[in-house]
Amino acid sequence: MPELHEGESIEMHGSAQQPYLLRNVGGVYSCSCPAWRNQALPVERRTCRHLRQLRGDVAEQQRVGRALTPQQCPRQSKATPPPLLLAKNWNEAQAPTDWWLSEKLDGVRAYWDGRQFLSRQGNIYHTPSWFVANLPQTPLDGELWLDRKAFQRTVSIVRRHDEPDAWNTITFLVFDAPSINEPFEARLAFLQDILCQPSAHLRVLSQNRCQGPDHLRDELARVESLGGEGLMLREPASYYEQGRSNTLLKVKSFHDAEARVVEHVAGRGRHRGRLGALRVVLPNGIFFSVGSGFRDAQREAPPPIGATITFRYQELTDGGVPRFPTFLHVREAVTDSTS
Repeated sequence: MPELHEGESIEMHGSAQQPYLLRNVGGVYSCSCPAWRNQALPVERRTCRHLRQLRGDVAEQQRVGRALTPQQCPRQSKATPPPLLLAKNWNEAQAPTDWWLSEKLDGVRAYWDGRQFLSRQGNIYHTPSWFVANLPQTPLDGELWLDRKAFQRTVSIVRRHDEPDAWNTITFLVFDAPSINEPFEARLAFLQDILCQPSAHLRVLSQNRCQGPDHLRDELARVESLGGEGLMLREPASYYEQGRSNTLLKVKSFHDAEARVVEHVAGRGRHRGRLGALRVVLPNGIFFSVGSGFRDAQREAPPPIGATITFRYQELTDGGVPRFPTFLHVREAVTDSTS
């Protein structure tokens, strides 16, 4: 059977006048047909007759971990997100001296509840039994990680059901123990005690004291030069809490770029009836969507088709697509003047 490799897409004719677009992005297969888009399942577990026609029934059943057709899929109850501590952005006015410093991993956040791994949204990661054999029953907060600049490959491994051998390349890097109601230093000592025998698949993330702003900037430059995403700062003696907190800060360099608006994508939920996202194209021909950073007034009157916008992003994917793009403003037109 033919296969779509990472980043590839193909058109396939179906019942509609226009062909449907089948894509493989980060190991997650998608189709533009209504049957795929309207399923009440996580995107990595959806399939349709076009994907089955392309890859074969057996391959698709193995990939999604079930033998049901989309029409037979029961509507799943909404997953419950785990009680994770989430970071805010570092403000340069915040003195980082004596805070705990670690690398911000470019992997997949994972919460071990003592039995299974859960995503930030509460979806289960289906890990091989040997991968979790030595994990304690104590909840752990960490990241499933492969390597720097390997986010898409990591996602493709942890979301799929049919590549258990690929988990050999994944490491669970632990950075907190949510159920231990003690200051961070005590939680860190607890982790180092219960995980005293690190392996290729499990270890505690290294933490070091920040010596000041210059140390922070030097370390950020070093990590980014190696392909890392950024740094994390943890307040000394802080407790684990659910939700976004000033005790956990992310430190990253951001990049600005420009793109041309080619489509207005309708909003859903509270944005129904107004802009949901802008479909834009870079000068090199790469298309993507920008869905955050807009004020309500901008969603009511979005930048027109053909306008050039400035947006901010963290980094580029392997395929050259900006990650986490945020709208900044519309570039003002430049006019020639002879006066």
